Parts: sequence; structure tokens; C-alpha cells
Amino acid sequence: MTRYAKQILELVNQSKRHMTAEQLYLELKKTEPKVVQATVYNNLNTLCQEGLIRKLSIEGSPDRYDKIQKHDHLVCKECGALSDITFSDMTKDLEQQFGGEIISYDLKVFYLCPKCREKH
Repeated sequence: MTRYAKQILELVNQSKRHMTAEQLYLELKKTEPKVVQATVYNNLNTLCQEGLIRKLSIEGSPDRYDKIQKHDHLVCKECGALSDITFSDMTKDLEQQFGGEIISYDLKVFYLCPKCREKH
């Protein structure tokens, strides 16, 4: 694993936010001024392929990156705010319903966050 990949992995795993590639690039640039965006994107792709981080794709919003730790996401349909939520593991229930092994799942629950609800 490259030096940059290790640093990006550490940033993703320690972050309380779900950072975009651009945010990760800007954060890494603070300690690695010579890093270029392409390096960050390449390392993010490699880390995702290796199963060390996961990419969160939400329509109309840039991809964000998250740690592998088991959790799901609450997404505001209006402003795109993203929060972690935890449900009990549904893998066994899904496997029984589909009659086969579930490798993984990515659950996103859409709602209106408190700030957006106040606007309505």
C-alpha cells in the first residue's frame, strides 16, 4: 500500500463526516503539499476495490467515502445531509428470503432532516 493510500485510509476511518474525493484531497494536501487530485482518485478507487473503504453514491451528489464498519445511512432528500444509522444485521433475514448468500448490502433511508422540515 502506498504512503498516500495509507493516509487516505486513515482520513476516511477517522473522519466523523462522509468526505468527498475533493475534501479528502484538500485534507491530504495539508500534510502532503505535492499530492495531486489524480493520485487521490486513483488511491480511493484502489481502496474501494480492495474492500478497505466504501463509496457512497447518492443521486445528484458527489460520491462520498466511508469506513467499512457495519452501518447504514440516513439521507435528507432535500439538502443531501448524510448521517450514520445502525439497524440490527439483516443478512440472515435477507438470505432466508432470497435463498442464497448475501455478500453485502448498502441501505440508505431517505427522509427530511430537521432543518429541511422547518422550512416546510
